Amino acid sequence: MEINGKVALVTGGASGLGEATVRRYVANGAKVAIFDMNDDRGNALVNELGDATTYFNVNVADEAAVESSIKAVVEKFGAIHICNNYAGIGDACKTVGKDGAFPLNKFKKVIDVNLIGTFNVLRLVALQMSEQEPVNDDGSRGVIINTASIAAYEGQIGQAAYSASKGGVVGMTLPVARDLASYGIRVNTIVPGLIHTPLFDTLPEPAYEALSKSPLYPKRLGKPDEIAHLSQYIVENDYTNGECIRMDAGIRMQPK
Repeated sequence: MEINGKVALVTGGASGLGEATVRRYVANGAKVAIFDMNDDRGNALVNELGDATTYFNVNVADEAAVESSIKAVVEKFGAIHICNNYAGIGDACKTVGKDGAFPLNKFKKVIDVNLIGTFNVLRLVALQMSEQEPVNDDGSRGVIINTASIAAYEGQIGQAAYSASKGGVVGMTLPVARDLASYGIRVNTIVPGLIHTPLFDTLPEPAYEALSKSPLYPKRLGKPDEIAHLSQYIVENDYTNGECIRMDAGIRMQPK
């Protein structure tokens, strides 16, 4: 699917990987709706990038909010051809720690946002896509790109909730791709490693340096635009479907 002239929805699009993807899509001629909960960043991005973008304050785990915002995107831009699900949270906590067992409400919150939120958005976007006309000779109506993490495979100490949520995203990729194949909708998942998002800027220098040396090659953190570039590839290559693609410079995480 060509990006030029298409409409994309990017959750978590106000910063980090989402922002990099928004910028890349706009540069390639797409119109982009940003779903996020950071009003300052979301509105600033729209002010910078102009009429090709729009922003909605959306909790991805809120069914009604997602549904109404998707309708608003279609009213503004006419369709949705691409969906990137980046919105997510983390919460490091051991299963049993000095304060007792992992609080169940904290575990549920991570699952609600990262897994249920991802599925909530993709299912409602897929419904919209399924009602649209195909855009190319392959009969493509849409592309959905979810985001997991290498923690889905090599979760570290304290990552039980995060790893479970991202493992769920990996696990549902192929079944959802199979569900939506008859509509001409492809589903893939990006599995990032250590990517230099604003979170890393808060780390002490020794910790940052240690993490930068962890990948196999190159010995550095990944760049958000490298993830955005992979997203562009997935959109443009119609033969990429049902895949979970690691982008991690060969890193395999250790227990801690």
